[in-house]
Amino acid sequence: QVQLVESGGGLVQAGGSLRLSCAASGSIFGINTMGWYRQALGKQRQLVATITSGSNTNYADSVKGRFTISRDNTKNTVYLQMNSLKPEDTAVYYCAVNVAIKMYWGQGTQVTVSS
Repeated sequence: QVQLVESGGGLVQAGGSLRLSCAASGSIFGINTMGWYRQALGKQRQLVATITSGSNTNYADSVKGRFTISRDNTKNTVYLQMNSLKPEDTAVYYCAVNVAIKMYWGQGTQVTVSS
């Protein structure tokens, strides 16, 4: 089993910044892609950003230039630096980790951006 613990969510004004962290533990041998997804109220979960074990990154168009994903393989942790936040970024943010052929999800952390 893989456990994911997220932190860093909260309330911020538009234009502000937040940094999310997600630490993986447990049966994590062979972690591949790590990423962040988000789900706004009444909407489907959508990809925000992913990063492979080789540090190749992929971003949703809506966050390009504002968000940066990174990972520390020594700590089995993935980060999401969010700058220039907008009210439409308000959502529950979920960490996701791919280990072998399985995908594991964090419990989610709320990010609220006020206008």
